[in-house]
Amino acid sequence: MPEIVTAAMLVIGDEILSGRTKDKNIGHLADIMTAIGIDLKEVRIVPDEEDEIAAAVNALRTRYTYLFTTGGIGPTHDDITADSIARAFGVPCEYDAKAYAMLEASYAERGIEFTEARKRMARMPRGADHIDNPVSIAPGFRIGNVHVMAGVPSIFQAMLDNVVPTLKAGTKMLSATVHCPFGEGLIGGPLADIQRAHPETIIGSYPKYGDGKFWTELVVRARREEALEVARKDVEAMVAGLSAAS
Repeated sequence: MPEIVTAAMLVIGDEILSGRTKDKNIGHLADIMTAIGIDLKEVRIVPDEEDEIAAAVNALRTRYTYLFTTGGIGPTHDDITADSIARAFGVPCEYDAKAYAMLEASYAERGIEFTEARKRMARMPRGADHIDNPVSIAPGFRIGNVHVMAGVPSIFQAMLDNVVPTLKAGTKMLSATVHCPFGEGLIGGPLADIQRAHPETIIGSYPKYGDGKFWTELVVRARREEALEVARKDVEAMVAGLSAAS
């Protein structure tokens, strides 16, 4: 049987919800998860509020194989992700000796004061492991099935590159696309019948518009090639039948 591995993403930050910052990490995570056979099932965006972050972490980490968070691990007062995740796991949030030493050495080498604000980036829940940050030194961390990473896209992507080899990959989802020259209103009924007849598949319809015309892109997804092909042929037969009748 195909192995299904699932994931969720928690995007943390008032700046995302206010529109001041446009998220670039959701699409990147979705691409990477799809490539390695992990189903990204849910994305939530929460404000910089400890109660909201902790509640979302506990809801998502128990429902999915993995949870990835972005944002809120910097040096300022509103960077409260580490505290919030420590609260979700019921452990103290404290300075990590390895992270502290690494940051201290990095700032000393550059002749920059290691301020109290900068020291905050060495704090993480007790028992957490580092996620290396090759861009700006300050590590992310993992605790349980929760992977905590920066919100800056270049840093998030670099951290994720280090996380991916540690993940259990699932059976990749295969897909096939069928062009349909008709709108969803005409194909809705027969397409639903095909979906019911092929429970191993996921059939999506995506309306398109261009040059004054509507059409629909039909995408069949499945983890087994055989299941994909049988459903694809039925979808193609449906489109051909409608074309012949029109």
